[in-house]
Parts: sequence; structure tokens; C-alpha cells
Amino acid sequence: MHTGTFIKKRQAIVETICYLYSILFLYTASSKLMGLSDFKLQLDRSEILGPFAEWIAWMVPLLEIVLAILLLTKVYRLVALYGSLILMTLFTSYIAWMLRFSDHIPCSCGGVISSMGWETHLVFNAFWVVLALIGIVLLENLKKINI
Repeated sequence: MHTGTFIKKRQAIVETICYLYSILFLYTASSKLMGLSDFKLQLDRSEILGPFAEWIAWMVPLLEIVLAILLLTKVYRLVALYGSLILMTLFTSYIAWMLRFSDHIPCSCGGVISSMGWETHLVFNAFWVVLALIGIVLLENLKKINI
């Protein structure tokens, strides 16, 4: 395969991942902010997150919005992908922890995502973790060849 085509395909994959993540984060952030009192209430019900519910209720959607914007900015894209990976890994770890150790799992997700079963949600989040990893690897490799 021609090197230029190969590079363009990698760039297109990275951009697609970043756009998809931006859409996801803007959607979930807006859902959380529009239903902020419900979101905070669900966080309050969590054994782990309850003590931090007020802070988390504001910080998570704001962080999602910031990441969504940074993902669309080429200069900050790699940092934003790392941030997305960390945030999605935290979400995924929380779900896995709650599935393993809790009898009651309050749903603090936004929009359509809140209608997923917990096992489905775990797979959904794991998919996004993998996407972030793919984006990071591809972008790191592109940076090595000075693109």
C-alpha cells in the first residue's frame, strides 16, 4: 500500500474516533445537565459516589464537554484521547465494581444509555475504551512520522 494512503487512512480513523467520542460526550453531558437533579440523586444513592455526588454531578458533564471540544482540536487531540481513555476506564471500572460488589446499582447515566442493562453497559463502555486505545496508538504512530 502506498505510504500516503496508509497515513491518510490512519488519520481518518483517528478523526472518526474523535468525532464519535465528541458526539458521545456532548450527548451524555447534555443529558446529565438537563436532568441534573436526577443525576445527582442517582449519584447520592451510590455507596461509593454518594459522598461526592454534588461535586461529581457538575464535574463529570463539564469534563465531558471539555474533552469533546479538545477532541475536535488537532493540537489537543492526543491529550483529549488520553483523558477520554481515563474517564471511560473509570466509568467502566465503576460499573464492573458495582456489578461485582453491590446489590443495588443506581443508574447515573444520561439519555438512552441509561436504558441499557448493566452488562450491556459494561460492554458498551469497554468498546469505547478500546476505541480510545486505538486512537491513541494511531495518533502516537502518526506523530512519530511527523504528521
